[in-house]
Amino acid sequence: MKTLGITALVPPEIVFACGFKPFDLNNIVPTSTTRPKNKLCAWTAIWREQIMNGELDLDSLVVVAGGDCHNALVDGQRAAEKIPAFYLFYPFDGNKEYLKSQFERLSLFLGGITDPGIMKTVKSVKENLMKLDQLRSQGVISSELGFQYLISGCDLQGDPTAFKEELSRIPRERGGDLASMHRVALIGVPPIHHDFHREAERLGLHIVFDEMPFEFIRHTGKNINELAESYADYTFARDLKYRFDFLKEELGKRRIDAIIHCTQFACHHVLEDGMLREHLQCPTLTVHSDLPGPVPEQLKLRIEAFSELLWRK
Repeated sequence: MKTLGITALVPPEIVFACGFKPFDLNNIVPTSTTRPKNKLCAWTAIWREQIMNGELDLDSLVVVAGGDCHNALVDGQRAAEKIPAFYLFYPFDGNKEYLKSQFERLSLFLGGITDPGIMKTVKSVKENLMKLDQLRSQGVISSELGFQYLISGCDLQGDPTAFKEELSRIPRERGGDLASMHRVALIGVPPIHHDFHREAERLGLHIVFDEMPFEFIRHTGKNINELAESYADYTFARDLKYRFDFLKEELGKRRIDAIIHCTQFACHHVLEDGMLREHLQCPTLTVHSDLPGPVPEQLKLRIEAFSELLWRK
């Protein structure tokens, strides 16, 4: 099976149905030791550098050029010098017919759909991931363990059947004493620090919602029409009011105490911080990161201080 590198949310339903194995390039970044010479955002620069150096075994690449990441458009064009690339554009206005045409072009780029039935399998896996998301919210599993599987909703670790079996074996155990912890939503880009969820929980913050992984698992369908209908509501590609209204409703369901807004150096999402705070009206800690690795000591102190502040309130 050929491997397709993806730079953001690309329907794995289509990728698998076309006989390819999706591989989310972002998932290698938090544990990467690559330090690009030229970069704006470490997320896109690291996978660009590894593709250019021949360190990743990829047959093709899909760059999400219209949607949640603008830096990927330039770094993706650079990477396209090495492997064939397709540029996927999500509609800002949620136009379903436009998105359907994008998905049809994507399937043609991949050689056409050869196994439409696998879309049902992917849909079933995502339904299990939604259940896992609820278990984490209830404190049945730790926020770190839940995140490790939810973030894989983008590519299902390259094998939906094996991934589904692995999900069935996740131990059900308390993720921590929720009575002594604050319920926190992690908004924005996923943290580039690989131990972020573990450190947050150690410091009294149980992350019960991850915005980006939740987008990975809530969109699905059994054919191109259903996929276009669902993915057109991908909030990162829509206007900010649409996205914030969705978040406000979702965070209300989860009884959130506070928000951690993860931002990345040289990312346009940094500019959203003030609007997010104004719209969601919730105690918020903004985390501004650059390179991958463990949570820096200075950031640990900020998280600890934020946790203590919540208790005083």
